[in-house]
Amino acid sequence: MDKAIAGVAMTALASSVCAATVNFDQEQAGGLPSDWTAGVPGSGSPHWAIEGDATAASPPNVLKQSGQGTFPWCVKKDVSLADGFVEVKFKPLAGREDQAGGVMWRWKDGDDYYIARANALENNVSLYYTEGGRRKTIKDVDAPVASQQWHRLRVEFQAQKIRVIFDGKERIAVEDRHISGPGAVGVWTKADSVTAFDDFAFGTLAP
Repeated sequence: MDKAIAGVAMTALASSVCAATVNFDQEQAGGLPSDWTAGVPGSGSPHWAIEGDATAASPPNVLKQSGQGTFPWCVKKDVSLADGFVEVKFKPLAGREDQAGGVMWRWKDGDDYYIARANALENNVSLYYTEGGRRKTIKDVDAPVASQQWHRLRVEFQAQKIRVIFDGKERIAVEDRHISGPGAVGVWTKADSVTAFDDFAFGTLAP
């Protein structure tokens, strides 16, 4: 396997033509994973780092955000995907204002992308788009999101069609045209959320 994608396990998902999973287990603790970049719109000091976690969905490592910021994000910058899927397993650990974990796709830059997220304090799943640095809600739905437990969040997107699947159940299915074309994929938190991420996957879908 090419060193540039060490830690990325190629998988053959039944519904996918081409897919990759990043489990962070080959990465060095204390820093960002290879080929990822992080940032935050507005104010804050987010802290993204690889950490060991015996409770990881696939031990030993996770990607953890433990700082604070308006909307901290971390993106796999070498991906360009217009249509397909993105998913992650995440565990809300702490946060007095929020305990959120999300995925991003069609990420153009720090100001333009889609987000789907689940929040353990609000017990809901939400779909947003961010355009020109302004986050706008497409849809919110109630859903049980337990703190201190691993959850699976998946989004499938094809042209204007978007499906958000949380813990194996479709929660949102809409059409939206705000952001089109290829972009990077990544993970996202909000405010003081302390969140662990594992088994980040992305790829194309069968017709």
